[in-house]
Parts: sequence; structure tokens; C-alpha cells
Amino acid sequence: MSLRSALLALLSSGPLTGYDVVKQFRTSVGHVWHAPDSQIYPELRKMHAEGLLSSRPVPWGSRGATKTEYTITPEGERALREWQDTPLDYVRERDPAQLKAAYFEWASPGAAAAQLRAHIEHYRQQRAQALEQIRALEDRTNPTLARRLAANPEDQWERITRFKVFAYEGQVARAEQEIAWAERGLRLLAELGELDGPGARETS
Repeated sequence: MSLRSALLALLSSGPLTGYDVVKQFRTSVGHVWHAPDSQIYPELRKMHAEGLLSSRPVPWGSRGATKTEYTITPEGERALREWQDTPLDYVRERDPAQLKAAYFEWASPGAAAAQLRAHIEHYRQQRAQALEQIRALEDRTNPTLARRLAANPEDQWERITRFKVFAYEGQVARAEQEIAWAERGLRLLAELGELDGPGARETS
């Protein structure tokens, strides 16, 4: 998936200004595909230049200023469908946490345990965030979902919602797997007698 595909997916529910694209990106697709603002604005301009988006100025403020509002074009919709219909090209894994774990024998006393606990905390936060998104989708209080549902016929609402939930369920499953892996690492350190050192405490 590219940033371009993520932006096309976001704009497929209706026109947005660049500012609103960034804001909605953070609270929706940004949970599964991170991109900084410094990448989003230039990509919108490129997509417009290539005919994937149309644009128009819309009023902003009270002094005659305007902002650019982007709308997906038929060519952009074709690109979105082509992306969906094309199988993913999987790449070889690059996992910094597992790379470090493979060489924990070089870690200072307590450092390996501290890293594993930080890994657990990070993925607990990721799991909580994903579960919150699922709740907001299922009770339809998610504003980005509400906008998308409003742009589609009612007989498609359940299908649209359940696909979004399915994506976040994947994040929950991945987070739980990462937590379990790091907890096994703490148990391994305990078995090896290497939980001594700064920050040593119970593994649970």
C-alpha cells in the first residue's frame, strides 16, 4: 500500500480540503498507514497534477482567503479499484525488536528486560487504541465512518463498517501476539538468571 492509495481511499467518501485530509488521515487511515503531514500535502499536489484528483478553491476565514478542496476523479477511482484488485507484493521482514532480541547477549544487565517491557507497553497501547476504534466503528460514532456512510446507500453500510472493524481486529491480534512474544522473552531471561540489574521486577 502506498500513501497515494491511502489518500484515494480517504477521498473516496467525498471532497476534503488539504487541512481536512490531514486531520481525518490522523484519526482514520493513519492508524493503519502512518504518514507525516510533510508527505501528505505534496502527494495531494502530485495526484492533482496527474489527474487523480480535481480541485477548487473554497472560502476560508473572513478576509477572502481560500483553501484548496480536493475531489477524487474517475481516473482516481479507477486507480483505487486497481490497487484493491492487485495482490500485495510482500517484502522481506525488517523487525528491529526481533533483530535486537537475537543478540541480547550483548545487552547490559537489565537492558534486555527493559526493552521487552517497553515493547509490551507499546503494544498494549496499540491494542487499546485499536479496541477504541472498533467500539467507535461498531456504534457508528466514528466521524470518518459517518461521513463515508452518508455518501453510500444504506444497504452498503454494514459491509463498509465490518470491513473497517476487520482491519482493526488485525491490529488487535498483532498487538496480542507481540505482547505474548515479549512476555516469553521475559520468562526466558528469568530462566537464564538475567533479570537482575536496573529495573528488574516481576515478569507479569
